[in-house]
Amino acid sequence: MIKGFKMKLYEGMAEEYERRHNLLWPEMKEMIHQYGGSNYSIFIDRDTNTLFAYIELEDEEKWDASADTAINRKWWDYMADIMETNPDNSPVSEPLHLAFHLD
Repeated sequence: MIKGFKMKLYEGMAEEYERRHNLLWPEMKEMIHQYGGSNYSIFIDRDTNTLFAYIELEDEEKWDASADTAINRKWWDYMADIMETNPDNSPVSEPLHLAFHLD
């Protein structure tokens, strides 16, 4: 299955967001794959600081379980100073409706 969602950066944090993702920790990459995520892309709308994410998932329940891993929680804490987050430091994330897909 494929999933799209959006998140929001704080003003002036686009470059830092890109920098941190270009240095994505190997254990975070491993966790994403271990929990069935692949072809993960995140786009930045620099006019609005909105992030648009796309990921392919083996199983949504399996993916949802990745939120409770120690490495994921560590990543959320690391990113909390540059983007909108919930009280547990998870990113404020809104699902996007899939209007069209072509393989």
